[in-house]
Amino acid sequence: MLGAGVFAAFGPAAQAAGSGILLALALAAFVAFCNATSSAELAAIYPQAGGTYVYGRERLGRFYGFLAGWGFVVGKIASCAAMAITFAAYAAPDYEKPVAIAAVVVLTAVNTRGIHRTAALTRVIVVLVLAGLVLSVVAALAGDDPQADRLTPISGTGAYGILQAAGLIFFAFAGYARIATLGGEVRDPERTIPKAIPIALGIVLAVYAVVAVTLLAVLGADLLAEAAAPLAAAVQVGDLHALTPVVRVAAAIASLGVLLSLIAGIGRTAFAMASNRELPRVLATVHPRHRVPWVAEVAVGAVVAVLAATLDLRHAIGFSSFAVLVYYAIANASAFTLSRPQLRWPRGLTVAGLLGCLAVAFSLPWTSVVAGAGVLAAGSLLYAALTFRPWQQPKTDRG
Repeated sequence: MLGAGVFAAFGPAAQAAGSGILLALALAAFVAFCNATSSAELAAIYPQAGGTYVYGRERLGRFYGFLAGWGFVVGKIASCAAMAITFAAYAAPDYEKPVAIAAVVVLTAVNTRGIHRTAALTRVIVVLVLAGLVLSVVAALAGDDPQADRLTPISGTGAYGILQAAGLIFFAFAGYARIATLGGEVRDPERTIPKAIPIALGIVLAVYAVVAVTLLAVLGADLLAEAAAPLAAAVQVGDLHALTPVVRVAAAIASLGVLLSLIAGIGRTAFAMASNRELPRVLATVHPRHRVPWVAEVAVGAVVAVLAATLDLRHAIGFSSFAVLVYYAIANASAFTLSRPQLRWPRGLTVAGLLGCLAVAFSLPWTSVVAGAGVLAAGSLLYAALTFRPWQQPKTDRG
């Protein structure tokens, strides 16, 4: 979660809600918390790789598992494109497209060789990103321009704008699913995952709140909405603007770290779905030496490169958020079916999470909703084509 989202999502959100992004942040955090409790409850019962793809299959039926997996794959592919775009916006703003594509190509090649983020590397990245965020906040507030009146919650955008901004900000929270998605690789998952998800979410919410307040106070809603690299822009206007390159480096590290793990996670979900004959079987091909699903990794990288070359950041975030919110809606629906002894939190949170996911998803920019719904429908047709086997249907009595 402490990745490219915190460096990128607040700009597009400000376009939708202005200074109402503070209310949108609170709403996105509540929806994320509801989703987190559902995911944690399910992960304790099904501590295996796949996340909601597994939960949907087990609790609701095979199609819902597929829809969750498909939503995860396409949503996170768009998220990868957003990560690559964010990396390029901070690292090389004058050459965004080619640099974004190059980052995807290099990290895909790294993943196909079985080289992934380890726990130790993840800790290093988090420390560097947190240090960069602290430096950004201090440097931005050191200027003479921060103004508290820029934090006014509502600036004429209304409830729709706040809902849309919540959907865009939710993009930055979605990383906690990775804990459950890679559940088979977590030590003592029945105990670890239910504790890790809400704790991580709470820490990240506190960090995001500080960053959001700082950006609004320094830039104001209008400048924030126009900024391709909001934190760099906030530091640039302060007295410590010489630190802007350091902030750009921190953002680049965060973006690349998330992009590396995202490509790996998507490839493994696609591999699991292909193994179950819900995606083309070629995606289940494993490299004989490195033991990774290299065809799936390369396919994911190719699509991400195309999206990074053709989409802008707002559209990439909106499309990603729509698909991932559908993924979490299925997680909440799956958790609703749990018996009372299996529940760790009130059942009402699953209902609130389901309704919140749907409300926020369909409040996103209409282009994101149409594109997301179309891709989910296409996935459903693909599922029908791959799983429909008339020769296996039971014979009927013709009388």
